[in-house]
Amino acid sequence: MGGIDKLTIEDIEIRDRKVLMRVDFNVPLESGQVANDKRIRAALPSIRRIIEFGGKCILMSHLGRPKGRRVPDMSLKPCVSVLSKLVDASVLFADDCIGGGAVQKVKALNRGEVLLLENLRYHSEETANDPEFSAKLADHGDVYVNDAFGTAHRAHASTEGVTRYFDQCAAGYLIMKEIDYLGRALENPRRPFAAILGGAKISGKIDVISNLLPKVDHIIIGGGMAFTLMKSEGIEIGNSLLEEDKLDTARKVMAQGRKMIILPKDFLITNHIDVKARRVGELKEVPYDAIPAGWAGVDIGHRSVDDFRGILEKANTIVWNGPMGVFEIDQTAQGTFAIAELLAQLTQQGATTIIGGGDSAAAVARAGVEDKVSHVSTGGGASLEFLEGKTLPGIAALTEKAKG
Repeated sequence: MGGIDKLTIEDIEIRDRKVLMRVDFNVPLESGQVANDKRIRAALPSIRRIIEFGGKCILMSHLGRPKGRRVPDMSLKPCVSVLSKLVDASVLFADDCIGGGAVQKVKALNRGEVLLLENLRYHSEETANDPEFSAKLADHGDVYVNDAFGTAHRAHASTEGVTRYFDQCAAGYLIMKEIDYLGRALENPRRPFAAILGGAKISGKIDVISNLLPKVDHIIIGGGMAFTLMKSEGIEIGNSLLEEDKLDTARKVMAQGRKMIILPKDFLITNHIDVKARRVGELKEVPYDAIPAGWAGVDIGHRSVDDFRGILEKANTIVWNGPMGVFEIDQTAQGTFAIAELLAQLTQQGATTIIGGGDSAAAVARAGVEDKVSHVSTGGGASLEFLEGKTLPGIAALTEKAKG
């Protein structure tokens, strides 16, 4: 498991036991239906193991941000029919995650049956990691499994608090896969190892850059964050996104990683952009040091894509977190899509390619290549914190494997 030695779902006795499992069913809903079942599918290997080994499977998840209120549009009930079809078994539903109704449904469970509890975040005690609430959740199970990597960076009742009431807390298959890919990339990558970092702001990626610099051979930078780094080097950036208060930090980053950091050679620029309305003004490509006053960089240009390709074609391990431009608008998404398609090609040629969730995951999905890369992380915030070298509370709380 990429150097994190925790109990896994394969290490625990399941037969005749109530297995309380945290999953990430935070799915998009449209007109009361699940619009994308990818997160439900991601939990299937762990759910199937519990069913096939004769366990009683109790699932808990959040959906959206109801902030401690019962919001009907954020009910997990629409997940029931989808999960039922996917596991080809009946899935029961409790209209709360604690209380008498939930307790009765758990007691009535038979071997191989699945029960989905209602949205954890209908209770504010979930995000507050309330001990009493954690204990009530723990009462549902004999053993605990966490398979929700997307929330592993949060110390919530269902991810961290609940573990204090079990002798055995194990990682599910999805968490095992995430830690395996991300952990191996950071600890023992096949070299050359390249990271691609994008997104709007450098402030959100400073810790990632600092953690990756001693580990990688190259860090390719795109997106809005490139402009603060360029400005720190004295390059004029016009009206491009700038975090003025981060210029000193940017100078330090450039000094520290000068041999490894690769900035774009050119940009697609515009004289007007309205991201909410999905509208841009005039567009043209210019070299990195020729952005005129009043214009803003909104995507990397063709020369940058070719430059990045030359580096990435030699890499054996590639981690990507953050888009290369304003990928929400079609005209300014081409650099991001070009990188996504390139990573799909390189995967086919034998490279290990890891997409770090969030906007990068959305980008490979929109580019139609999410099944053509090695691994797409299910947790944007969790994968980012992992790349920063931070401890994820939901994983740290799991039971250590016995040594020897």
